[in-house]
Amino acid sequence: MCGRMAITLPHDAMAQMFDAGPANDLPEFAPNYNVCPTNTLAVATSVDGVRHLRPMRWGFLPHWYKTPNGGPLLINARSETIAEKPAFRDACRQRRCLIAASGFYEWHRVDGETPAPYWVTRTDGQPMVFGGIWQNWTGEGGDMTTCAIVTTDANAEMSAVHHRLPLILEQNTWAKWLGEEGHGAATLMQPTAEGIISLRRVGTAVNSNRASGPELIEPLIEDE
Repeated sequence: MCGRMAITLPHDAMAQMFDAGPANDLPEFAPNYNVCPTNTLAVATSVDGVRHLRPMRWGFLPHWYKTPNGGPLLINARSETIAEKPAFRDACRQRRCLIAASGFYEWHRVDGETPAPYWVTRTDGQPMVFGGIWQNWTGEGGDMTTCAIVTTDANAEMSAVHHRLPLILEQNTWAKWLGEEGHGAATLMQPTAEGIISLRRVGTAVNSNRASGPELIEPLIEDE
């Protein structure tokens, strides 16, 4: 899964990367090395072949939620069941998006031990681009646009730490995921090939959602 990530790419650079027009209401940018669920992200969508960079709440809200807290917080959507789940099935057919991050965190959990956080990045140093889905929601508290990250089975590198992995898309697949090349996005929902990602152990400071600085991704030198 993906429950925390870092976003350090400015909006203008992200818009250029996606060839997308930035919305006027994007949140004020500051590098954040501990982006948490319910935070607002800059997300790329495509409408009639025109790409837009738009603000979205990380935490998908199905239309039947009466309030933002009206059910479980849906930050991820499993690729194996996304087309069947009532919360996601329309979005996976009609409203797919791209979410860029510098990397993300995953925790290795062993019974009786404190979960050990790992920092996960691309081995080539480029931003990660996750496949996501999005939904407009209206309810008590107003209107908002929300998103979730699609996940797959872990690949070889990730499986030693966790059994799930965000859907990481290469640039030559972005148009297909966004629906600009017609059908076929389902074929992209596969585990990331070996050699694409790297993991390193980091300190437990990232466990606090109040921490947000670059020290969070520093490699762990010794046991805490």
